[in-house]
Amino acid sequence: MCVMWENNSLAKRSDLNDLKKDRTSIGHVSTVFNDTSSYKYQAGSGGIRLEGVSKWFYRSQGEKVVALSQIDLEIPKGAFVSLVGPSGCGKSTILNCIAGFQYPDAGKVIFEGKEIRGLNVGIGYMTQKDYLLPWRDVLDNVWLPLQARGIPTKEGKQRALEYIKRVGLEGFEHNFPRELSGGMLKRAAMARTLVFHPSTLLMDEPFGNLDAQLKLQLQRELLRIWHQEKQTVIFVTHDLEEAIALSDMVVVLSGRPSSVKQVIHVDLPRPRDPISIRFEPEFQRLHKELWSLIDVTLEVDHEFH
Repeated sequence: MCVMWENNSLAKRSDLNDLKKDRTSIGHVSTVFNDTSSYKYQAGSGGIRLEGVSKWFYRSQGEKVVALSQIDLEIPKGAFVSLVGPSGCGKSTILNCIAGFQYPDAGKVIFEGKEIRGLNVGIGYMTQKDYLLPWRDVLDNVWLPLQARGIPTKEGKQRALEYIKRVGLEGFEHNFPRELSGGMLKRAAMARTLVFHPSTLLMDEPFGNLDAQLKLQLQRELLRIWHQEKQTVIFVTHDLEEAIALSDMVVVLSGRPSSVKQVIHVDLPRPRDPISIRFEPEFQRLHKELWSLIDVTLEVDHEFH
């Protein structure tokens, strides 16, 4: 989703033929995956901490439902972290607490050294739903969060054009969302999320409804941009292969009430091609380990209900 609030934006959807036409994104791939500059994140230096975070809701009949229970989690600055677990286990709730859309009922969220007590304007938030404004063309959609921040029009549109080019949409600046294919909408959403330079990206299944080939291409594009921007990324997915291919850490959540079951460190080399890395023996081992954890979680959750 690319939602907009006060100073921030969140937004997203192409087929493989569109990506083949996209000279910008494909042309950068070989350069990025041969770049041996440091990908190390900065453990313990201005990242995100969840300290004893619990969150509950009440159904219409007054029944209390505990979504999160005593979540303790540290996310280092600059790390790419995926959250996985059964449906309804609170992955999106964790993102919403970090964004300041919801507040913990117990515990606290520390963002870059400060407790979150309101909307977190240091993050960009992209979800599966397409929130591009249909009456604005690509340029004006990407420019929108800068406009909301009061950035002068000339400067804001120049920066928007830079990010449109960076995500491979050069030449489509004046197309409206209805004129774009699925993957192009995703790219426009990504540009709008990145254009105001958030320090952290929250991504809630951003590629969840795409076909397998297109998903792989956009994963590759995301890693390219992440390498350039060096933000912290928290990525929700149900796709374990996607989680391993992209991440430094994979956080496995239990069924509701959700807690951190295990944190898996992905020691695959960077720079990393999310396509070819899947054939590495360590990738296969990690995939089996994650599946075993998810299987146990699903069994326990089924027994609980």
